[in-house]
Amino acid sequence: MKRKTLPKLLYADAKGNIFDHPSLTMAGMSGTEAVLPEHIELIPLPDDSRLFTIPDTPPIAWDEKQRKFVTVATVREGRREQKIQAVSAFMAPGYMRTLLPACDYSRKKVHLPLWSYTAVGWDEASERFVVAASRVDSNENWLPKNYDDRKLDPLVRKMLGELPDNRLLTQLARCAVDYHCFAAKNLFFRRWEAPLPTSPVCNSRCLGCISLQPSDCCPSNHERIGFVPTPEEIVELALPHLNEAAEPIVSYGQGCEGDPIMQAETVAEATRRLKSATSRGTVNFNSNGSFPDRVRLLCDAGMDSFRFSMNSVQEEYYNRYYRPVGYGFAQVMESLRIAKEQGRFTMINYLVSPGLTDSAGEVEALLRFVGETGVDMIQMRNLSIDPDFYNQRMGISGRGIGMYRLLKQLKETYPRLQFGYFNRTKENFYPDGLERSWPIFPLPAGGG
Repeated sequence: MKRKTLPKLLYADAKGNIFDHPSLTMAGMSGTEAVLPEHIELIPLPDDSRLFTIPDTPPIAWDEKQRKFVTVATVREGRREQKIQAVSAFMAPGYMRTLLPACDYSRKKVHLPLWSYTAVGWDEASERFVVAASRVDSNENWLPKNYDDRKLDPLVRKMLGELPDNRLLTQLARCAVDYHCFAAKNLFFRRWEAPLPTSPVCNSRCLGCISLQPSDCCPSNHERIGFVPTPEEIVELALPHLNEAAEPIVSYGQGCEGDPIMQAETVAEATRRLKSATSRGTVNFNSNGSFPDRVRLLCDAGMDSFRFSMNSVQEEYYNRYYRPVGYGFAQVMESLRIAKEQGRFTMINYLVSPGLTDSAGEVEALLRFVGETGVDMIQMRNLSIDPDFYNQRMGISGRGIGMYRLLKQLKETYPRLQFGYFNRTKENFYPDGLERSWPIFPLPAGGG
């Protein structure tokens, strides 16, 4: 059987112009090892994705003639050699990466910004970019094409005029207009999932926190809320959204804040008022789950769903990333059990990075974790962080078994386990035909 041709290496010149290499093949990286992407994990670059360079960092490619991986620091242009740099994809939401960009990270001179980095190449046969990734959620609400700022601005001005004294609204207007937060924009478009930030503080010190970072590391792209809104301010925004929006969700912990579990009393009071005023819509709580007693309080208040964030279900790696203050991994596990025992829809915001997420130890731990907690959904979210920095801080060496093999093992062991990327309305917590809600890969017989 004729072997399929793998995509070509992509590289960029010093000005950021992108080219495909005439002879070298695209590689990816699993953990700290360069690997050849498997055909099963290559898909066309999704619409609304972006390509970025990895500054002053040469790519790694597969040289078919030499039958080995090579670092490509220069390419010849006429009589001169030109330095080149690696290229990465930042994918549209709803897609999970399966490989990191392959490059010589030891030569990297800058700490990369808080984006997720994905291996990308050029497929000559189809004349298109391809990435090592899989679509894990079919919800298209979050695509950039749905967020037209020309329509947004008058809606923001109108709502601010109607509620000039609501500090939470002022905060979310800034998030929508200045930070281009899609969730905040949804509040003004009166549709889908809208955020309810409540906490200026957090008891985790995440390596990749998007709202609080030292400027000499990897500056955050927005500022946290600087106050705790009152239950009245929360309800004033959330109740009309629940009553009037299409597919309405309001979410605590969905953006510019620390962790809402630090303001559990305020959140519980606001939620009680919302639930007493309407039966429409979904109230969701995103958190680190550090206080089980507060999770129980929120269940009693009527919270519909919980999403707990984790980069790993192994305590060692969880602690290295979250660096918890005043709580431990056992408290997170207990919070998840409580939410599930109380009949709430439970999700893990699983921050994935190939090499750790699909390592043999993590796969074994994750299978055990799902069985012990009965979690309903795992949101396979690409961790936005410098991949080399993350691998070093996690102590990762070597490669994983393959992200699609991880998903296959999970689904075979737990057929009712759901995968996704976004929070869901309560009407879609348990859709019919869950087997059909997992369009991950067309897996070959024997699991590839």
